[in-house]
Amino acid sequence: MTELILQALYSGLLQGGSYALIALGLALVFGTMKIINLAHGELVLLAAYLAYTVEAKAGLGPVFAIPLALVLVSFASVCVYWIVNRIKKDREINSLILTYGIGVILTNAILLIWKADIRTTNSSWLQEAFVVGPLYSMRSELIFFGVSLALMAGLWWWLSRSWYGRALRAVSSNREAAKLMGINPGKVELVSFIVAGILAAFAGVALFSYGVIQPSYGSALTVKAFIITVLAGIGSIPGVLLGAVLLGVCEALTVTLASSALQELAGMSLFLLVLFVMPNGLFGAARRRG
Repeated sequence: MTELILQALYSGLLQGGSYALIALGLALVFGTMKIINLAHGELVLLAAYLAYTVEAKAGLGPVFAIPLALVLVSFASVCVYWIVNRIKKDREINSLILTYGIGVILTNAILLIWKADIRTTNSSWLQEAFVVGPLYSMRSELIFFGVSLALMAGLWWWLSRSWYGRALRAVSSNREAAKLMGINPGKVELVSFIVAGILAAFAGVALFSYGVIQPSYGSALTVKAFIITVLAGIGSIPGVLLGAVLLGVCEALTVTLASSALQELAGMSLFLLVLFVMPNGLFGAARRRG
């Protein structure tokens, strides 16, 4: 029983790393523009299907799809920003409805191009078991857990040290004051969408490498990312990792000790519990940095 629980904790930790990678892009845009991009999950899914196409047509591993995914998903993210930026009145609620519609369009486009079949990687190397003592995982899970940590560290450094990162934080804190300091909010917000697209590209390739994908999966990814973003506290990168790991471990323990049918219920229960105890999230506005 002890080994079973340890395995569940280990699996939940790795799953949390992948959840964090999926949520990073949404958290960045939400923290900057106070906009929930409901098409974010579909952008992640688009990258996953690009990885499938590279593997199926070129016979290459999913990792080789990263350059293509970076270009196309970043371009799609810029298009989403261009459309959202045209909203001048009631930006938050109207952008919510608009991005939901964009998500529906992307889902149907994926369905038309790649059909409704469930896809997964055929790479035996990525799917091979990697053993750490009594703990087991797929090699791809461990690799992309490391990639997730590296990207979060890079994003944390970029937000803390680079000019655009500091400008993004300034716009997030006070848009009008940022204008007075010579910052162009529109340009900074565009950069945040580009970075979100880059993160979505990595997340999608990772998703295809260790899991299964289908066209309807995009909305579920958005919900996961939104839950983690709110758990973290708006604008908190460390909080995204902690919230994602908590969600992953909670779901893994629920599947191991109870039933897989209760997995989503356990995640939502954790979400409501944390918000009840800590309304500002795990890293609320008073503690956040970047």
